[in-house]
Amino acid sequence: MEFELSFVWAMIIAFVVLTYVILDGFDLGIGILFPFADSEQDKSVMMNSIAPVWDGNETWLVMGGGGLFAVFPLAYAVIMPALYMPIIIMLLALIFRGVAFEYRWRTDRWKPVWDFAFFGGSITAAFMQGIALGALVQGIKIADRAYAGGWWDWLSPFSILTGCAVVVGYSLLGSTWLIIKTEGGIQVKMRGLANTLLMSIIYRIKKTQRGTAIFGFIEHFCA
Repeated sequence: MEFELSFVWAMIIAFVVLTYVILDGFDLGIGILFPFADSEQDKSVMMNSIAPVWDGNETWLVMGGGGLFAVFPLAYAVIMPALYMPIIIMLLALIFRGVAFEYRWRTDRWKPVWDFAFFGGSITAAFMQGIALGALVQGIKIADRAYAGGWWDWLSPFSILTGCAVVVGYSLLGSTWLIIKTEGGIQVKMRGLANTLLMSIIYRIKKTQRGTAIFGFIEHFCA
């Protein structure tokens, strides 16, 4: 059985994006959960848990974008103009988050500022990724093999809802990472947060028409 090279590359890019969501998802999730830390020690533990891997996890995003540009230039030329604003905001948030991660350890006076920057960069990056996903799912206007929509077409109630969903999902990934990597009070607190986040995700899925059908099938199959 033969596969077209474009299909193979599409699978590779899909794998890269999925890997980024999983790996950098818990990184961003820890930043989103930063305000829930009870003490400076807990914040340090949270950041230390991702210190060896956080920058490497973001490499998958570069690979995904570079792969799309190199292999599917037409798709890249259509998608980028449609999502310039959320992508630029996301990249700036990731840069700001990385700077906050490095400089937090080098000062005591400005530590609260860098803590807020770490949280703000994480939640903004996650939200913008959800916005971009929602804009892609709801569709992009194309005419003559080029983007034909407006500057604000990416912003809609659906994309905002998708952005919030990604924030919740990344928070769940971050809490489960901390459950694995920590112990004591912070682990107990993150276990409670993980349960709450998981229940909220399941509840929202069940409220959708397709989610209701899926859960109905599962209940019928398990009965």
